[in-house]
Amino acid sequence: MHIIAVASQKGGSGKTTMAGHLAVQADRSGFGPVALVDTDPQGSLSEWWNARTAETPLFARTSTGRLATDIQRMRELGIKLLVVDTPPAIEATITEVIALADLVIIPARPSPHDLRAAGATVELIERLNKPLVFVINAATPRARITAEAVMALSQHGTLAPVIIHHRTGYAASMIDGRTVMEVPGEARSAEEISLLWEYLANRLNRDFRTMLPSTLLSTPPKQEIEPILLGQQEAS
Repeated sequence: MHIIAVASQKGGSGKTTMAGHLAVQADRSGFGPVALVDTDPQGSLSEWWNARTAETPLFARTSTGRLATDIQRMRELGIKLLVVDTPPAIEATITEVIALADLVIIPARPSPHDLRAAGATVELIERLNKPLVFVINAATPRARITAEAVMALSQHGTLAPVIIHHRTGYAASMIDGRTVMEVPGEARSAEEISLLWEYLANRLNRDFRTMLPSTLLSTPPKQEIEPILLGQQEAS
Protein backbone atom coordinates (compact mmCIF):
# COMPACT_ATOMS: atom_id res chain seq x y z
CA MET A 1 0.00 0.00 0.00
CA HIS A 2 1.15 3.51 -0.80
CA ILE A 3 0.30 6.59 1.20
CA ILE A 4 -0.13 10.08 -0.19
CA ALA A 5 -0.47 12.95 2.28
CA VAL A 6 -1.98 16.24 1.12
CA ALA A 7 -0.51 18.89 3.40
CA SER A 8 -0.12 22.63 3.76
CA GLN A 9 0.06 24.79 6.84
CA LYS A 10 -1.88 27.45 4.93
CA GLY A 11 -5.67 27.20 5.24
CA GLY A 12 -7.68 27.51 2.04
CA SER A 13 -5.04 25.97 -0.19
CA GLY A 14 -7.49 23.38 -1.53
CA LYS A 15 -6.21 20.29 0.27
CA THR A 16 -9.60 18.65 0.74
CA THR A 17 -10.73 19.16 -2.84
CA MET A 18 -7.41 17.84 -4.14
CA ALA A 19 -7.46 14.80 -1.82
CA GLY A 20 -10.95 13.82 -2.93
CA HIS A 21 -10.24 14.33 -6.61
CA LEU A 22 -6.96 12.43 -6.58
CA ALA A 23 -8.52 9.49 -4.73
CA VAL A 24 -11.39 9.26 -7.21
CA GLN A 25 -9.11 9.55 -10.23
CA ALA A 26 -6.74 6.92 -8.84
CA ASP A 27 -9.67 4.56 -8.39
CA ARG A 28 -10.99 5.30 -11.88
CA SER A 29 -7.52 4.57 -13.26
CA GLY A 30 -7.41 1.08 -11.76
CA PHE A 31 -5.18 1.73 -8.76
CA GLY A 32 -7.76 0.65 -6.22
CA PRO A 33 -8.88 -0.25 -3.76
CA VAL A 34 -8.36 3.35 -2.65
CA ALA A 35 -9.19 4.67 0.82
CA LEU A 36 -9.39 8.16 2.28
CA VAL A 37 -8.48 9.39 5.76
CA ASP A 38 -9.53 12.79 7.13
CA THR A 39 -7.30 14.05 9.95
CA ASP A 40 -8.67 17.61 9.85
CA PRO A 41 -11.00 18.29 12.82
CA GLN A 42 -13.26 20.31 10.51
CA GLY A 43 -14.15 17.06 8.76
CA SER A 44 -14.75 18.55 5.31
CA LEU A 45 -13.51 15.45 3.50
CA SER A 46 -15.72 13.26 5.68
CA GLU A 47 -18.74 15.41 4.85
CA TRP A 48 -17.96 15.20 1.14
CA TRP A 49 -17.68 11.42 1.34
CA ASN A 50 -20.94 11.13 3.26
CA ALA A 51 -22.70 13.03 0.46
CA ARG A 52 -21.21 10.71 -2.14
CA THR A 53 -23.38 8.00 -3.72
CA ALA A 54 -20.59 6.12 -5.52
CA GLU A 55 -19.20 3.10 -3.69
CA THR A 56 -15.57 4.17 -4.10
CA PRO A 57 -13.21 5.36 -2.83
CA LEU A 58 -13.54 3.86 0.64
CA PHE A 59 -13.35 5.93 3.80
CA ALA A 60 -11.32 5.02 6.87
CA ARG A 61 -12.10 6.65 10.18
CA THR A 62 -9.09 6.62 12.47
CA SER A 63 -7.15 8.98 14.72
CA THR A 64 -3.58 10.18 14.65
CA GLY A 65 -2.84 8.22 17.81
CA ARG A 66 -3.61 4.90 16.12
CA LEU A 67 -2.97 5.83 12.51
CA ALA A 68 0.15 3.68 12.14
CA THR A 69 -1.66 0.61 13.52
CA ASP A 70 -4.71 1.21 11.34
CA ILE A 71 -2.52 1.63 8.26
CA GLN A 72 -1.16 -1.85 8.82
CA ARG A 73 -4.72 -3.13 9.14
CA MET A 74 -5.63 -1.44 5.86
CA ARG A 75 -2.72 -3.19 4.18
CA GLU A 76 -4.10 -6.49 5.43
CA LEU A 77 -7.52 -5.56 4.04
CA GLY A 78 -5.99 -5.10 0.59
CA ILE A 79 -6.03 -1.31 0.28
CA LYS A 80 -3.52 -0.27 -2.38
CA LEU A 81 -3.59 3.53 -2.05
CA LEU A 82 -4.34 5.69 0.97
CA VAL A 83 -4.90 9.44 0.53
CA VAL A 84 -4.74 11.45 3.76
CA ASP A 85 -6.10 14.97 4.16
CA THR A 86 -4.38 17.00 6.89
CA PRO A 87 -5.35 20.04 8.98
CA PRO A 88 -3.79 23.42 8.17
CA ALA A 89 -2.35 24.37 11.53
CA ILE A 90 -1.99 21.36 13.86
CA GLU A 91 1.70 20.62 13.42
CA ALA A 92 1.71 17.49 15.58
CA THR A 93 -0.95 15.88 13.38
CA ILE A 94 0.72 16.95 10.16
CA THR A 95 4.04 15.60 11.39
CA GLU A 96 2.62 12.18 12.23
CA VAL A 97 0.90 11.86 8.85
CA ILE A 98 3.95 12.98 6.90
CA ALA A 99 6.14 10.54 8.82
CA LEU A 100 3.97 7.69 7.50
CA ALA A 101 3.61 8.99 3.94
CA ASP A 102 5.40 7.82 0.82
CA LEU A 103 4.77 11.12 -0.97
CA VAL A 104 3.57 14.53 0.23
CA ILE A 105 1.49 16.77 -2.03
CA ILE A 106 1.57 20.50 -1.22
CA PRO A 107 -1.18 22.43 -3.01
CA ALA A 108 -0.38 26.13 -3.22
CA ARG A 109 -2.45 28.93 -4.64
CA PRO A 110 -0.43 31.48 -6.63
CA SER A 111 -0.57 34.15 -3.95
CA PRO A 112 2.12 35.71 -1.75
CA HIS A 113 0.51 34.29 1.40
CA ASP A 114 0.48 30.73 0.05
CA LEU A 115 4.02 30.96 -1.25
CA ARG A 116 5.30 32.18 2.12
CA ALA A 117 3.41 29.44 3.97
CA ALA A 118 4.82 26.77 1.66
CA GLY A 119 8.26 27.29 3.17
CA ALA A 120 7.14 26.20 6.64
CA THR A 121 5.56 23.05 5.22
CA VAL A 122 8.71 22.25 3.25
CA GLU A 123 10.87 22.57 6.37
CA LEU A 124 8.66 20.08 8.17
CA ILE A 125 8.77 17.59 5.30
CA GLU A 126 12.52 17.91 4.87
CA ARG A 127 13.08 17.24 8.57
CA LEU A 128 11.31 13.93 8.06
CA ASN A 129 13.20 13.23 4.81
CA LYS A 130 10.07 12.65 2.73
CA PRO A 131 9.64 13.35 -0.99
CA LEU A 132 7.31 16.22 -1.87
CA VAL A 133 5.56 17.60 -4.91
CA PHE A 134 4.13 21.12 -5.19
CA VAL A 135 0.90 21.55 -7.13
CA ILE A 136 -0.16 25.03 -8.17
CA ASN A 137 -3.85 25.18 -7.41
CA ALA A 138 -6.68 27.61 -8.31
CA ALA A 139 -4.51 29.48 -10.80
CA THR A 140 -5.73 32.13 -13.22
CA PRO A 141 -4.67 31.32 -16.79
CA ARG A 142 -1.91 33.55 -18.17
CA ALA A 143 -1.71 35.55 -14.95
CA ARG A 144 1.70 36.95 -14.04
CA ILE A 145 1.42 35.72 -10.45
CA THR A 146 1.04 32.15 -11.73
CA ALA A 147 4.34 32.37 -13.60
CA GLU A 148 5.96 33.87 -10.51
CA ALA A 149 4.59 31.02 -8.38
CA VAL A 150 6.09 28.47 -10.77
CA MET A 151 9.51 30.09 -10.42
CA ALA A 152 9.29 30.46 -6.64
CA LEU A 153 8.07 26.95 -5.85
CA SER A 154 10.49 25.24 -8.23
CA GLN A 155 13.34 26.64 -6.13
CA HIS A 156 12.04 24.83 -3.04
CA GLY A 157 11.26 21.39 -4.45
CA THR A 158 9.69 19.35 -7.21
CA LEU A 159 6.83 21.12 -8.98
CA ALA A 160 4.14 19.09 -10.74
CA PRO A 161 4.02 19.94 -14.47
CA VAL A 162 0.21 20.20 -14.29
CA ILE A 163 -1.44 23.39 -13.04
CA ILE A 164 -4.94 23.20 -11.55
CA HIS A 165 -6.84 26.30 -12.68
CA HIS A 166 -9.52 28.21 -10.86
CA ARG A 167 -12.90 26.93 -12.04
CA THR A 168 -16.18 26.88 -10.15
CA GLY A 169 -16.72 23.25 -11.15
CA TYR A 170 -14.23 22.02 -8.57
CA ALA A 171 -16.13 23.49 -5.63
CA ALA A 172 -19.57 22.86 -7.14
CA SER A 173 -18.89 19.16 -7.70
CA MET A 174 -17.82 18.69 -4.07
CA ILE A 175 -21.19 19.89 -2.75
CA ASP A 176 -22.94 16.60 -3.50
CA GLY A 177 -20.01 14.24 -3.12
CA ARG A 178 -18.77 14.20 -6.68
CA THR A 179 -15.71 15.37 -8.57
CA VAL A 180 -15.25 17.21 -11.86
CA MET A 181 -14.62 13.85 -13.53
CA GLU A 182 -18.19 12.85 -12.66
CA VAL A 183 -19.96 16.06 -13.69
CA PRO A 184 -20.98 16.79 -17.31
CA GLY A 185 -19.40 19.84 -18.91
CA GLU A 186 -16.17 19.80 -16.86
CA ALA A 187 -13.88 18.23 -19.45
CA ARG A 188 -11.04 20.72 -19.03
CA SER A 189 -10.97 20.35 -15.26
CA ALA A 190 -11.27 16.57 -15.54
CA GLU A 191 -8.28 16.50 -17.89
CA GLU A 192 -6.20 18.48 -15.39
CA ILE A 193 -6.90 15.98 -12.63
CA SER A 194 -6.27 13.05 -14.96
CA LEU A 195 -2.89 14.45 -16.02
CA LEU A 196 -1.96 15.30 -12.44
CA TRP A 197 -2.75 11.80 -11.23
CA GLU A 198 -0.84 10.29 -14.15
CA TYR A 199 2.21 12.31 -13.14
CA LEU A 200 1.88 11.34 -9.46
CA ALA A 201 1.36 7.67 -10.30
CA ASN A 202 4.48 7.70 -12.46
CA ARG A 203 6.33 9.38 -9.61
CA LEU A 204 5.27 6.63 -7.22
CA ASN A 205 6.23 3.98 -9.72
CA ARG A 206 9.62 5.58 -10.27
CA ASP A 207 10.34 5.98 -6.59
CA PHE A 208 9.01 2.68 -5.30
CA ARG A 209 8.67 0.37 -8.32
CA THR A 210 5.83 -1.56 -6.74
CA MET A 211 2.60 0.30 -7.48
CA LEU A 212 0.83 -1.45 -10.35
CA PRO A 213 -2.77 -1.17 -11.58
CA SER A 214 -4.97 -3.67 -9.80
CA THR A 215 -8.08 -3.84 -11.93
CA LEU A 216 -8.50 -7.50 -11.08
CA LEU A 217 -8.87 -6.74 -7.37
CA SER A 218 -12.44 -6.55 -6.15
CA THR A 219 -13.35 -3.33 -4.35
CA PRO A 220 -15.41 -3.66 -1.16
CA PRO A 221 -18.82 -1.98 -1.30
CA LYS A 222 -19.51 1.21 0.59
CA GLN A 223 -20.24 -0.44 3.89
CA GLU A 224 -18.54 -1.14 7.18
CA ILE A 225 -15.46 -3.33 7.15
CA GLU A 226 -14.15 -3.91 10.66
CA PRO A 227 -12.42 -2.28 12.30
CA ILE A 228 -11.77 0.92 10.39
CA LEU A 229 -13.33 1.05 6.94
CA LEU A 230 -16.69 2.57 7.56
CA GLY A 231 -19.99 2.90 5.76
CA GLN A 232 -21.61 6.14 4.77
CA GLN A 233 -23.84 6.48 7.80
CA GLU A 234 -21.01 6.17 10.31
CA ALA A 235 -18.24 8.43 9.01
CA SER A 236 -18.01 11.85 10.59
